[in-house]
Order: sequence, then C-alpha cells, then structure tokens
Amino acid sequence: MKTLLKKLFFIGVGVALFASCKKDQTMDYYNGGTAPVLTASVSGTIPLSNANQSNVEVVFSWTNPNYQFTTGLSSQNVSYLLEIDTLGANFTNPNRIATSISPDLGKSYVDAVLNAALTNQMSLVTGMKHTIQVRVTASINGVAATALVSNVLQFSVTPWSPPPTVNPPTSGKLFLVGSATAGGWGNPVPVPSQQFTQVSTTLYTITVPLTGGQEFLFIPVNGDWSHKFACNKSTSPPSGDAGGIFGYDWNDNFPGPTVTGTYKIDVNFQTGKYAITKQ
Repeated sequence: MKTLLKKLFFIGVGVALFASCKKDQTMDYYNGGTAPVLTASVSGTIPLSNANQSNVEVVFSWTNPNYQFTTGLSSQNVSYLLEIDTLGANFTNPNRIATSISPDLGKSYVDAVLNAALTNQMSLVTGMKHTIQVRVTASINGVAATALVSNVLQFSVTPWSPPPTVNPPTSGKLFLVGSATAGGWGNPVPVPSQQFTQVSTTLYTITVPLTGGQEFLFIPVNGDWSHKFACNKSTSPPSGDAGGIFGYDWNDNFPGPTVTGTYKIDVNFQTGKYAITKQ
C-alpha cells in the first residue's frame, strides 16, 4: 500500500510540473504602438548667436509611443533616434545629426553645441540661412519592425563662425617671403606671383614654385618687416611637407618642403593652421 501511495505522489508532481511548463509557453505578441508626436520650444527659427552660445536655444520633446503587447503595455526600454537634416535630403544625408536617446522623452541643445554640429558635421556654411528638418524615430531595442516615425518639424538656422584662432590681416592681403621662394628674402616681394589670394575673411591660398629644403614666412604688408605670421618649432613643430600650426609674430621661420616643386599653400586663420600640398 505504501508503495502504491509513493507512485501516485510522484505521478501527481509530474503532472503539476508539466502543466506549469505548458503555461509558461504562453506567447506574448507585439500589437504595435502610436507614432511619437514631436514638438519644440521654438517655431520657425532656431536662433543661433555667438553672443548667446551658452544658452539653450531649443528643446525637442516627444510623446511616448505606448508600445502594446498581448499582455498589455511594454515594460521594455524604448530607444529614440533624433535626426536633423537639411530640407530635401529626406534624412538620407550620411552627415546628418543623429542622436540616440533612451529612455528620455526630450533633448535640449545649447547654442554652441548645435552650431558646431551644423557647421562641423553637416558642413553648413556660416552666415547663411539654411532650412533644416527634425524628426524622431522610436523603437524597442532598435528592432526595425517596431520603428515608429514622428511628424517632421522645419526650422530656419543661420550658423555663426567662432572667433578665428589667429586674427587675419586687417589689410585683407597676405604675402609669401623666404629663401624657398623665387624672390628670396627680398622685401618687398614680387607681386602678384608671391601674393596670396583671399578666398574668405579667414582663408588665403597661393600656388607657387618652392625650392626644397628652404624656409619662408607670411607677411601682412609687402615691404614691411614689422609683423609676420610664423611658427614655433619648440612647442608646435610643423611639417615642411604638410604644414602645421602658425601664430602672429611667432619666432621661427616655416620649414619648406624637402623636394623642389610647385606647391599649394592654404592659410586658415579660422583654425590657426596652414597646409602645404604638392601639385
């Protein structure tokens, strides 16, 4: 009798475990959600200004997509992708601003941060009005099948240029002098062959023959040795074949390229860097 009772006990436990396993296999199906609604703290224009670069200029907010499953609302983390692109690119530009956010329902932009992203990442021209578009895409753990795209907001922006690293010549002119040039260290230098072309207020360029293994300087006034743009070989040694950092009235001559030839020299006062490119 005892043996029979033991057998019945183990059979009962087995049935209970089997039933429990069957219950745990209940499937939880994805039923969708609601596309997030995107809003912003400003409309029409996002003001950008060097004077207000520490200010929060825009705050983007969006609604929860409320993802639904057969068992109810999802308890999983929702991730968001906030995208900023130019009008007409339709968020296909590989250089667009794309910021991943989780689980917050908003993103604020400080003036300087947004301006830097627009100019450095998206390469928008400073001082010019541009039209940008913004959207947010929600998903669960980045799964494409759960992606829900918001409405698109449109704004005008005019990115600003930060102060140049090196103040450009007030004359709007720049000249090349030195033993690497045809005119040597003679000052004034021959023009127009050793005068830079002003591309913008902060960018100058010249294409000129240079003698290998020699040196040169940039001067703002032809025939005047009072001021110069030069390098510092101790703290920021440049490359004669590539360029480097320069400054106003620094002490050292620029090293020229190692091989004689024709070279393009780009002097960027915005970044405080110059580049040498063999032609």
